[in-house]
Amino acid sequence: MLGELYANALGVKRDYAKAAEWYQRAADAGDREGMFALAMMRLAGRGGPVNREEAVKLLASSAKLGNPKAAYNLALLYLDGQTLPQDLKRSAELLRVAADAGNPEAQYALATFYKEGTGVPKDIDKAVRLLQAASLADNVDAEVEYAIALYNGTGTPKNETAGGGAVAQGRPPKQPDRAEPPGPRAGQRPGRAGGQGRRPEMAHRRQNRRQGRPGARRGAGEPQR
Repeated sequence: MLGELYANALGVKRDYAKAAEWYQRAADAGDREGMFALAMMRLAGRGGPVNREEAVKLLASSAKLGNPKAAYNLALLYLDGQTLPQDLKRSAELLRVAADAGNPEAQYALATFYKEGTGVPKDIDKAVRLLQAASLADNVDAEVEYAIALYNGTGTPKNETAGGGAVAQGRPPKQPDRAEPPGPRAGQRPGRAGGQGRRPEMAHRRQNRRQGRPGARRGAGEPQR
């Protein structure tokens, strides 16, 4: 869509105002990607002032139309408890929607929920299956934690050789014989398998910038693709 060209300077000069205008047209026409892109711009204050209320409505509409990226980011807003009242159960529900659609960030985040019992009953087996699914999609955090689970035999048959070698290489082995789902500024934060707590990061912050708070590995001002 034209909004992408202006937002990402693809053959034209970057112009967030024009990008927002085209995203708005797409959103008004019922396009879920346009809704999502405009929501992320409203959250970041690009192409106009920050408007979190509008962003929430756009994310909800996009998620309702089946956009997993929108469901994931809306889940983070419920988790954060600043833009929306904190609701861990609702956050988990939205993460499950996105995870079932194959979103690796959602799979990793939901895995931490199951590991800690945040918004869902604690279930290590489900946590490990989600970590495996996210690791197969190259989520680095999930790769490390799944390798640790293999090494320790946590929620999966113990395999010290595979797990230890995978940790050393920074990547766990893929095990197609195991079930693979198609995929908290909270009072309790999702934690890593062997260390301090981490929390998933908003998609529009996740590409090249490491944040100071837990869970941030990547961050860019553009919508998650």
